[in-house]
Amino acid sequence: MIKRYLPYLKKYRVSCILGALSKWFEAFLELLVPLVMANVIDVGVARGDIGYVLWGGALMLAMGAVGFGCALFCQRSASIASQGFGTNVRNALFKHIDTLSYREIDKVGAASLVTRVTNDVTQMQSAVAMTIRLVVRSPFIAIGSVILCLILDWRIGLIVTAASVLVALVLWIIMKKSVPFYSKNQQKLDRLTQITNENLEGARVVRAFSNREKERARFGKAADDMLENSIVIGKISAWLNPLTYAVINFGVAVILLLSGFQVHAGRLSSGDIIAVINYMTQILNAMIVISNLVSLFTKANASMHRVSEVFDMQSCLADGAGCAPDFSAPAVEMKGVSFSYAGTDKYSLRGVDLSIERGQTVGIIGGTGSGKSTLVNLLPRLYDATVGEVKVFGRDVREYSLKELRFLFGVVPQNAALFSGTVRSNLFWGNDKATDEEFDEALKVACAYDFVYEKGGLDEKVAEGGRNFSGGQRQRLTIARAVAAKPEILILDDSCSALDFATDARVRANIAALENTTTILISQRASSIMNADKIFVLEDGKIAGTGRHGELYESCPLYREICDSQTRAEA
Repeated sequence: MIKRYLPYLKKYRVSCILGALSKWFEAFLELLVPLVMANVIDVGVARGDIGYVLWGGALMLAMGAVGFGCALFCQRSASIASQGFGTNVRNALFKHIDTLSYREIDKVGAASLVTRVTNDVTQMQSAVAMTIRLVVRSPFIAIGSVILCLILDWRIGLIVTAASVLVALVLWIIMKKSVPFYSKNQQKLDRLTQITNENLEGARVVRAFSNREKERARFGKAADDMLENSIVIGKISAWLNPLTYAVINFGVAVILLLSGFQVHAGRLSSGDIIAVINYMTQILNAMIVISNLVSLFTKANASMHRVSEVFDMQSCLADGAGCAPDFSAPAVEMKGVSFSYAGTDKYSLRGVDLSIERGQTVGIIGGTGSGKSTLVNLLPRLYDATVGEVKVFGRDVREYSLKELRFLFGVVPQNAALFSGTVRSNLFWGNDKATDEEFDEALKVACAYDFVYEKGGLDEKVAEGGRNFSGGQRQRLTIARAVAAKPEILILDDSCSALDFATDARVRANIAALENTTTILISQRASSIMNADKIFVLEDGKIAGTGRHGELYESCPLYREICDSQTRAEA
């Protein structure tokens, strides 16, 4: 799995190699320090040669200074490589998520995807930095210390080797026990992120219903779940340092006991004993670093699997080979279309047959959950029909490339989604080559021209989600964005619900005046679609009636009931 992420480091391979080499050289110098110290003790101190002692001290200071410089260079290289790696993975992950269909996004969840793009990639980024900085150094120090101890005295070297193997065994057991809990921790973080997002986006709803205490309790429960899991991880990880210290210190005690006999027998010098103790200390420090690395890499491993899960997802919407639309054919045709969302066998649409001619204005009405939005989502292939055939301008939607198909549509969703920036940058979403004059025309069609220029014109700032505009203003701006694209088919999914009746009527009249534009209006208001060329009435995913207003009022009980109920409500 690690191999799949190596290409993201390709651009920084020089930093990775030079950084690792500089850290390795620093570790090499650190291994030489105890030997120099032993030589100073056995020669300089034993003979009382102050000059030799000072020379040895100066040499160790020089080695320390060079090692410090190498460490700084490694730190810089690791920072460049890890930050670049994280940026590359995030960009690739975001690009891949953008290729997924609504079905895959619904399956994973928006909150989980946000956590994976941010927190999980950060964990992987930290692992890359630590790999360059410490993974090369710490094992080299530990193994090098063991080898040098074996060279000094094989008996003492065996004790050092046994202690090192025991510490490695402890690390492996701790890692094996804690890995599943780190994965769970990320899942619980997903849940925490989801609740946070819901409360931030729905803050007004929460306060309007005085549900702050309930939401705090829900957040608290999710936080407590994460806390409990983190405590389990902490309990397991808490064994690392005590066990490693115990093993190393016990090894030091045995070495001191054995070395005393070796010195007495003349097989070891005092300097050798000092060197061995220093090497044991270096092994202990290296093992402590490795134990911390185990914790970091365990988190990174869990994060890497979660990121890989997203990369492994493939959109169920296979891109078509591409084809040219036949504008002489009906704008939209559906034949025997049924659709069910992922994770359920219940069909939201069942056996839908319809035809819409080019240039017609069509209304779709029905009760909540009748399948209105689902139906129009099939046209630009936000989802694929489970059963049946969907055609746009005479071609099956699967034959178009996704870019070609969606270029034919201008969609105004139920949720009036604007992006931070300016009014102009939001309108560019519809047509990135449009002129200011074309934007002005689109704003006039959407009855948004006046309030936009009262506020500051096309350069007026748009806050996150368009929160500096009212609900009705946001809806009109999203309509203008779609109109600016000059689409062949314009879909308005209940996009005038926040407008008053007079403004709604003006917007519909302006849209009806657009040439060669097929308009599909979804509305809860019968008055909004009353003048449409054709009206489709949906009930429980089926078409309950088709025709003009007068025909449907006489022939379709459901449509008549909707009209009468709204007439009474308005009266």
